[in-house]
Amino acid sequence: MLPVILSRLQFALTTVYHFFFVPLTLGLVWFVAILETMYVRTGDETYKRLTKFWGKLLLINFAMGVVTGIVMEFQFGMNWAGYANYVGDIFGAPLAIEALLAFFLESTFLGLWIFGWDKLSKKLHAAVIWLVAVGSSLSALWILIANAFMQHPVGYVLNNGRAEMVDFGALVFNPKAWIMFEHTLASGLTTAAFFILGVSAYHLVRKQDVEFYKRSFSLASIVGTIAIVLVIIGGHEQGLWLLKNQPMKAAATEALWETEDPASFSILTIGDLSGRREVWEIRVPRVLSFLYYNQFTGEVPGMDDLQEEYQMKYGPGDYVPLAVFTYWGFRFMVASGFAMLALAGYTLYYVMRNKVGPQIRWLGLFVFTIALPYIANTSGWVLTEMGRQPFIVYGLLKTEDAMSPGLTSGMILFSLIGFALVYAALMGADVYLLTKYAKAGPAAAETESAALE
Repeated sequence: MLPVILSRLQFALTTVYHFFFVPLTLGLVWFVAILETMYVRTGDETYKRLTKFWGKLLLINFAMGVVTGIVMEFQFGMNWAGYANYVGDIFGAPLAIEALLAFFLESTFLGLWIFGWDKLSKKLHAAVIWLVAVGSSLSALWILIANAFMQHPVGYVLNNGRAEMVDFGALVFNPKAWIMFEHTLASGLTTAAFFILGVSAYHLVRKQDVEFYKRSFSLASIVGTIAIVLVIIGGHEQGLWLLKNQPMKAAATEALWETEDPASFSILTIGDLSGRREVWEIRVPRVLSFLYYNQFTGEVPGMDDLQEEYQMKYGPGDYVPLAVFTYWGFRFMVASGFAMLALAGYTLYYVMRNKVGPQIRWLGLFVFTIALPYIANTSGWVLTEMGRQPFIVYGLLKTEDAMSPGLTSGMILFSLIGFALVYAALMGADVYLLTKYAKAGPAAAETESAALE
């Protein structure tokens, strides 16, 4: 099993690294589009400066996202040839559409936007960044359609040991894909909002370009509050979907071993989450049933009963995921989400009272809250992928059967270390560049933009 574990670690590494960049790009591009639209509508040069400043940070993050994303697709052939052979007929279609349609749309118009200042009319230039935003969201949608098939296979038949597509519409309109898309898009807007809040707070505390950063802080506060509410609503929808379609994952998020009706919600469980020997726990009676059924009664199946059910359905094996990842991943995600809701509401209070500025109490702390959406995003993906195990395609293909034949532990370990070192360097470069230009303020972005013009 060691090659399987190492290959999973390698793919997890590349996925988590890549997903550090994706949400910020996905959300920040919409902020840039809004700011440039406000510039076109009002003619206020401050909005143009804001557009160029945040657009500069968007470009840095976008470039890193492209570099880290390319590597992921190669791994399907390198480490996961069994997976590629089994579902390539289905999985390859949305990936191809994402590359040929969404990514080309996004990257082409981004190039026009970079070099189009003073070459395109104001309205046309603003339209270009909106097309970039649409392209980014479409790119995310097609990737999520592919991932949704792994979570909830639809529109296929099994033929000669392979899954083959028979209903493209079912694949595209897979309900799991659209729940994930709503959640991911809202998460991207939240990530961008807290990034803008943090950078703006840094300058407001130092009383640098106060009027400039008051505008970006206010916009991020309003959008961020709406976005985090949508994130929480989308997360609840995903929970309801899990109970119906992946009950084992739902039980694993609560370390719920025995079926309960009414079911209790775990505030904290400390002990052996991979077994049945909890050392200490705090559970609130009936709350889990309320979350799933909107009433204080309702059965939530436990992992013990589901293990027996899955063995009868899928054959002998261990179908219980590592609860330590699902349990704590869920709690880090939820804790970060509600912390962001409180912080966004706190900033919105000052925005509504028109008191944005250095006088906001604890304003400097918002520099550190930039990390919160990254914690939530990473925890959410760990929960999503680890909770599906031992399946790589839920109910169809186990992860251990998806490996490329002939791979040795030494080969995978060598590439894993190489990826880790290269990605660490890329992450360092991204953080360095974002920090450099965020601290430099709008003057640096305007100077470089003028050079391109």
